[in-house]
Amino acid sequence: MSPLKVGIVVFNNIIPFHLSVPCAVFEKALNGKGEPAYQLLICATEPGPLKTNAGFSIIAEYGLAALAQADMVIVPSWSDPEVLPPTPLIDALLSAHARGATLVGLCMGAFVLAAAGLLNGRPATTHWRWMSDFLQRYPQVSVDKNVLYVDNDDIVTSAGTAASIDCCLHLIRKRCGAETANAVARQLVVPPHRQGGQAQFIEQPVYNTAGGDRFMQTLNWATEHLQQPLTLDQLAERACMSRRSFTRRFQQTTGTSVMQWLLNQRLAMAQRFLEKTDQPVERIAQAAGFATALSMRRHFQRQFKTSPSLYRKEFRVTDH
Repeated sequence: MSPLKVGIVVFNNIIPFHLSVPCAVFEKALNGKGEPAYQLLICATEPGPLKTNAGFSIIAEYGLAALAQADMVIVPSWSDPEVLPPTPLIDALLSAHARGATLVGLCMGAFVLAAAGLLNGRPATTHWRWMSDFLQRYPQVSVDKNVLYVDNDDIVTSAGTAASIDCCLHLIRKRCGAETANAVARQLVVPPHRQGGQAQFIEQPVYNTAGGDRFMQTLNWATEHLQQPLTLDQLAERACMSRRSFTRRFQQTTGTSVMQWLLNQRLAMAQRFLEKTDQPVERIAQAAGFATALSMRRHFQRQFKTSPSLYRKEFRVTDH
């Protein structure tokens, strides 16, 4: 499989972190032969030096013409919501989309895609801080305020800053499989998978487990016992908490419900089994804690838009 060409749009006063996210994530993804799975093209309206907001400059080697050969075009952010993107950039994005390239707006990059009219009538998201500005400027977009990213297949948008990492890992997982995405996440020292539907703004940080936090110990225990029919009451009792207190802290910590979190963990385990073993789907469903193989197939299809058998056929990792 030849590397997927990814055009990354840069501009004056770009925040270096926003540019570094897609570069750091995609450049670490390797195919089954240990070769780069992606080829990155750093593109600007005009090639040459560009200022960042951090006091140093970068050089864009390519102009917008290079986007014509990109399979995916990423706008990693934007300088100011009040500044409309230049016409040449909008035209390049429209052309890329028309020929079938996937367009990705990370953080405030959603403003650029919306300005091009590419998000009209579609669900999308952006950084929670700029959400009201986005809604005011682009009321024709169906904005989801409470997710990390939205994947419409041909167009993908993400919430702000670190959610861009989740979105990029999701795109790698979608094309290369969970094992490759997990390997990239390990190198970046970030969680391998946060669901796109997880809340983007969580009031309390994840708790430190160094002090023997029974709540976090319970979550760790749950991931090791997914084959059991785990319940909210069972987990709350194990954490020595009331049902109400456990539910509240779980939502504050993870941004999702207990049942949805358990489903996500079980689907992730099923992915690993499908990629690494030849076990039948029925056995994988049992090991991952699904009531039946049919239940696993339904959830798997709903989440990944493919069947377990087709997923295994595409992403099965074999020893060479």
